This record gives sequence, structure tokens and C-alpha cells, in this order.
Amino acid sequence: MPELSKKRKYSAAGKRKRLPVFSILLVICYIAVAAFIISYALGGIRPSEDSHEVMSFDFSAVRDEILSMASEPDSAEPIPLPPPVQVKGVWLGAWWIAEDDTLIDRFIEICETTELNSLVIDIKEEYGYVVMPLDDERYPQNENIVIEDLAEVIEDLNDRGIYTIARIVCFKDPRWGSKNPHLALRDKDGNRWRDRGGVGWLNPYERENWEYIAELCLEAAKFGFKEIQLDYVRFPADGKLSEIDFGAAGEAQTKAEVIAEFMSFIRDTMLKVGVRTSADVFGIIALSDNDAQIIGQDPKLLFHSLHYISPMIYPSHFSNINQNGVGQFINSVLFETPDTEPHGVVYHTLQHFLRLRDADNPDKAIIRPYLQSFTAGYLGEGMFINYGTDEIRAQIRAVYDAGLEEWILWSNHSRYNPEYFLSE
Repeated sequence: MPELSKKRKYSAAGKRKRLPVFSILLVICYIAVAAFIISYALGGIRPSEDSHEVMSFDFSAVRDEILSMASEPDSAEPIPLPPPVQVKGVWLGAWWIAEDDTLIDRFIEICETTELNSLVIDIKEEYGYVVMPLDDERYPQNENIVIEDLAEVIEDLNDRGIYTIARIVCFKDPRWGSKNPHLALRDKDGNRWRDRGGVGWLNPYERENWEYIAELCLEAAKFGFKEIQLDYVRFPADGKLSEIDFGAAGEAQTKAEVIAEFMSFIRDTMLKVGVRTSADVFGIIALSDNDAQIIGQDPKLLFHSLHYISPMIYPSHFSNINQNGVGQFINSVLFETPDTEPHGVVYHTLQHFLRLRDADNPDKAIIRPYLQSFTAGYLGEGMFINYGTDEIRAQIRAVYDAGLEEWILWSNHSRYNPEYFLSE
């Protein structure tokens, strides 16, 4: 068994580590992706009518770099996609990695002794902080969670055959919107709009936001990640939604259309550098067209925009009888207390997603659900159960019973008992 990697460091003070040789190939392949990005960058940006100070990030510099690359001989072919992996994974959050500098090493051990074979690692988290050690003041960073030796960590994981997925939170981002007010969602009075929790969001209709996220995805690929996973790739679901002013673009294109187009943009960008793209979506969108339209996640469109779609099928997130007096109908089955029936909720929700996927042509995304690995005590007595090994395995069994093979566990605190995973 290879020796475990060295103790991790979490600081923004150090310089960026030397990247693997793979990064050199990626730079060459930027030439191939240049023409594609230019078509979006130069043709899709709306002029800002915001009276606030112009953003600090200079996208003209990015375009100049792309144009410079495009002027060089285009001798590089797109990097072929590696063989697909049947993912059995867990999410490891940036704050929890920083808090416990043995976390990644412990999961290396678990991966080498059980069925677990994939790790999802934050590169940009819910409050807009970029976790990658990028020596560039344009990027919002918090020195407490930057993984200084990220290149070495990912190289180590890849060498061990552990599949690496970079999670990037997209449009829930108060920091980029604060740096660049004209790119943030605004209310009808021109002020920055915030959700129920007081957090600002980026406007998905602004193509400059697409470019920013695409740049971070390409940076993640340079660090060696094999897949990009988009999260919060949607419009807000709570707060005073009727007060949002999306601008002229919101009149010309639906929310679902712009989200699907954005996902396709990221997918096609990353294809040039041999990296797959997935996205986390609400589990309820397969059951409620109204919810799908509010947040802009239409599964019928998304199946054509991604390599993988990861519905977050957490039984605790479906309505129970205490909340609406009825419970939740899923696949014509009534669940009065969904959190207490993990197998049934996951299985029947997947049946909905499968019907939506299979009603279309064969060029469609693979379904890889997120499963609940936490106890939802906040639901109240009788509405929840403790989630341990039996409940985790019941959800995984539901995935297999539905004819699917891949899954990822989500724990809010990135805590997973090794007993959840079958030994190998």
C-alpha cells in the first residue's frame, strides 16, 4: 500500500505549488477552447447600466490572453475523456478539511479498503471563497480554508486511483457580487438582492459570470481534477423572489433555458481539456414543474447539458404530514413521513428521473444521486429517524434497485462512518 500523504497545510500565505505535467497539456489545449469561449465572451455580454463602480476583475485582460493563444498554431487536439468511473463517493467540504488536517488522509485509507472510490472536494464554496491556492488578488479567498498543497493532494489521489471531483458553487456568491455589483442579482430599486438568509447571488443571465466560473473550472482542471461538479447552478428558491429584476435578458429567455445553456457552456469548455461535467440539482424538480421553473432546473433540458446529473434525494427535504397536512406523493405513492422511509423515497424519486431521461434521445446524462448522510432532528418528533449504517445502505440499495450504479453521500459536516461502505 502506498505511503499516506504528508500532513496537510491550510494557509494562503505560501506560494502556489508546482503543478503536474498535465497542466502543460492543458495550457496547450486552451488554444482549442479559445474560439469557443470568444464566441460567448464577445457576443453575449450585456453592457452594464449599473451606476456602481465598475468591477475589479478585468475581463478584457482575459480576452487578450485568449486572443493571444488563438493566434498561435492550433496543433493540439482536445484531450480525450478518460474511461468513466462508477462513482461511489462522499463530499468533503472546505471548512471541514481545514478544521481537520487528517480528513483527506483518513478517506484515502477508507478508499483503499472499501468500495469508496471518489472524493468531491470544494474549490469554491457557498459564500464565494475560492479554495484553490491561486496567487491572484482578483479571487475572493479566505486564508483559513485555502488548501495550499492542493496540487500535491490531487496528484496523490489520482496516483492512488481515487476519482477526484471539484465542486464549484456557482450563482450563490455574495463575494464576487460585492466586488462586481453590476453582476449581482438586483431588486427593482437597483439594490443588491439577498435571499432569506441575507446572502447575495450572482445573476445567471450575466455572461461575465459564466466566464468567471469557467475560468475557475479550468483552473481546477490544471490542479488535476477529473470532473467538475456545479452546485447552486440555479436561481434562488427563497426570499422576496418577486422583487428581483433580471434585466432585459430575463425577458428574452426563461430561467430554465439560461441555466441549461450555462451548463452546456461549461460542459463544452471542459470537454476541450478532457474533463467531465456534472451538476447537483433539487430532487423535487422531477416531481414539481412549478419548482423546476422557479429555480430554472428543468430536468428535460439538463439531461442534454451534462455528463452526469446528481439529484439531491434527501428524504428529509420532502414535505411531511406536519408541514402540509398530507405528506409527499412520489411516483403515485404517498409518504406521510418521508424521512422515515429512505429506501422508498430514493427509489420512487429515481423512477421519476428515469422516466424523464428515457423519454428523450439516447444522448443524455447519467443519473448519479446525492444521498442523505445526516439526521434531520429539526423535523420534530415522529417526522425523522436517526441516519446510520442501515439507513445509508437502504438508500444505496434503492439506487441499485432502480437500475443505477453510482451515488455520492452528503453529510453537512463531512462525517461518514467507515461502516457505511462495503469492504473490498
